Amino acid sequence: TPGTTWLHIDVMDGHFVPNLTIGPPVVESLRRHTGLFFDCHLMMTNPGDYLEAFKKAGADGCSIHVEVGETAELLTSCRELGMNAGLAVTPETPVDAVEPFLELADLVLCMTVHPGFGGQEFMHEVLPKIERLRAELDRRELPAALQVDGGIDERTAPLVVAAGARILVAGSAVFGDERPWEAIRRIRAAGRAALP
Repeated sequence: TPGTTWLHIDVMDGHFVPNLTIGPPVVESLRRHTGLFFDCHLMMTNPGDYLEAFKKAGADGCSIHVEVGETAELLTSCRELGMNAGLAVTPETPVDAVEPFLELADLVLCMTVHPGFGGQEFMHEVLPKIERLRAELDRRELPAALQVDGGIDERTAPLVVAAGARILVAGSAVFGDERPWEAIRRIRAAGRAALP
């Protein structure tokens, strides 16, 4: 879709989340059609078993959930494979669980819905977590990008940008629109308007 530079690919294993989606073969088939940055969000209980396969399939970065454990090892493996190392956190998990690993992450993904299903309502109660993550990244002078995923549209984009997010993942708001490129334009404009 025009106006995008990244493709966020949700990978769900039917265990970490109840839904089941795509894996490395689909990522590989998509790679043949675009040079976009492939940002693979691994909602899996055993992401370490698949990191190399995602790299070979064309992933540029993989985000793993702090909730699955072995966080330092998984982030290090991503980097050793030459991928961006993303650290994802669900709405209920406190920032304290993420803070020990911020130095190892190229990206921190804060979920503003429960992972596993598209089309959910944005959880406003997660905004203070985004603010705290932004403050902690800035305090430590870390270069990790702060990404937000879940319920992002032209109404919520300014809220998360004002809280400190700089990469926004929009699914239903884009793919549910008859003119997805226009939806992207509106979301980007709304987010830009909230920049400090």
